This record gives sequence, C-alpha cells and structure tokens, in this order.
Amino acid sequence: QVQLVESGGGLVQAGGSLKLSCAASGNIFEANALGWFRQVPGKQREMVAIISRDAGTDYGNSVKGRFTVSKDNAKNTLYLQMDNLKPEDTATYYCHANYYPAMYWGQGTQVTVSS
Repeated sequence: QVQLVESGGGLVQAGGSLKLSCAASGNIFEANALGWFRQVPGKQREMVAIISRDAGTDYGNSVKGRFTVSKDNAKNTLYLQMDNLKPEDTATYYCHANYYPAMYWGQGTQVTVSS
C-alpha cells in the first residue's frame, strides 16, 4: 500500500505560478509511472502530466509548454511546476502512482486561478 499526499495548491491570479508536490510513502523508483490528473465537478478526470520510470514525460495538450513534471527519487516526491496559469486550469489536482497492477491516488489539492 502506498499513500500519496499532495500539497501546494491554492489561489493564484492568471499568469501566475504554483508548484504542486506529492509525497509518497513508498519507493517511487519502483513505480512504472507517476502522474498528475485534474478534475472539475461534472467533468471527467483528465491527464495533466506523466513521468515514467526512466523519466520520460508526457503532457496534456492544454498544458504543454506551461507545466513541467519532475520527480525526486531520493525524496520519494513528485512535482508539478505550473507556470502562466489560466482560469481554465482551475480544478482539483490528483497525484497518481502506477505500480501495476496496483494503482494509487492522492486525496487531491485544489488549484484556483482567478482572472
């Protein structure tokens, strides 16, 4: 069992930046992939960014060029640097860990971007 705890969410003006962190209770080096997803009430959860075991990355189209995912294996922590934030980035952001076949989610952290 791996627990994921997100932090770093909050209220920011459009054009601003935030950095989310996700602290894992397990060894993230063993994860096949780690990722950030977001969800707005009434909509499906969408992929924001994924980083694989070998540090390959993939991003959702709406955040490419603005968000950067990274990880620190020594600290068992996943990060999401969010720059040039837009009001449409407002959502609850969730950390995800793929230890196939086991999958884990964090409890989420709210990001609100004001116009």
